Amino acid sequence: MGLAVGGEELAVALAPVAAYWLYSGMYEAAGSSVCRGLLDRYRLHSRRDEETKNLASKRDVVKGVLLQQAIQVAISLAVLKLTREQDDGGGAGDDVKGAGHPAAALLEVAARFGVAMFVLDTWQYFMHRLMHSSRYMYRRFHSWHHRVVAPYAFAAQYNHPVDGVLTETLSGAAAFLASGLPPRAAAAFFVFATVKGVDDHCGLLISWNPLHAAFGNNTAYHDVHHQLGGGRRNFSQPFFVVWDRLLGTHAAYTVRERDGGGGLEAKVIKDQNAH
Repeated sequence: MGLAVGGEELAVALAPVAAYWLYSGMYEAAGSSVCRGLLDRYRLHSRRDEETKNLASKRDVVKGVLLQQAIQVAISLAVLKLTREQDDGGGAGDDVKGAGHPAAALLEVAARFGVAMFVLDTWQYFMHRLMHSSRYMYRRFHSWHHRVVAPYAFAAQYNHPVDGVLTETLSGAAAFLASGLPPRAAAAFFVFATVKGVDDHCGLLISWNPLHAAFGNNTAYHDVHHQLGGGRRNFSQPFFVVWDRLLGTHAAYTVRERDGGGGLEAKVIKDQNAH
């Protein structure tokens, strides 16, 4: 058994990292001094909130994200190499290359994509909720992520390394193994999940953004979770809100213009039956 890694395996491991920095970089560029007024009307937090409420500096955020991504790439390559060796030694495996009709192959990949979304959402909901339910796990690990009270795009993956592995990396491995996605489709799935996670933390609720329009689990939904009083609600991530609704952790909210103008704010609706 060699240590060689194939091009498709590298794509699965590295494409999400590239997508993360490219997509979050677009948000940063749009919010820069050159384009300052372009997206300010959609901001859920003022620039002053980012400067005064966030406990982690942007330098620390970058360092933390890069560390998590290095660990994520290493684990991803190990899982991919192991599954490739099992497929090589045990037959065809779960690849869909043998599907005869292109439409049938596409439907099969779409079904596997759906399985991956469900598994990722399920793992992340229960692990995320555990991180908040256990005082030790929250204080020791998950509180890192909540040092960013006013989220912004490239802070999406700012976690303690243990939290990052348990919540994000292992959920991705479980989604990959359970769905049987072939490498190219897996790369597409993880890029999509990464872009969705960046969007959920970008701090902007943009009506014409298709991800914000298509998913109830969007920037405002997750912003409620990041608010100081919302940490025990809206655990679902990154795609759907099903588990929150089924298990009573869903917090309804309304989005309104911020007092004094200059953007938006998400406010929890006080009179609701979720407990």
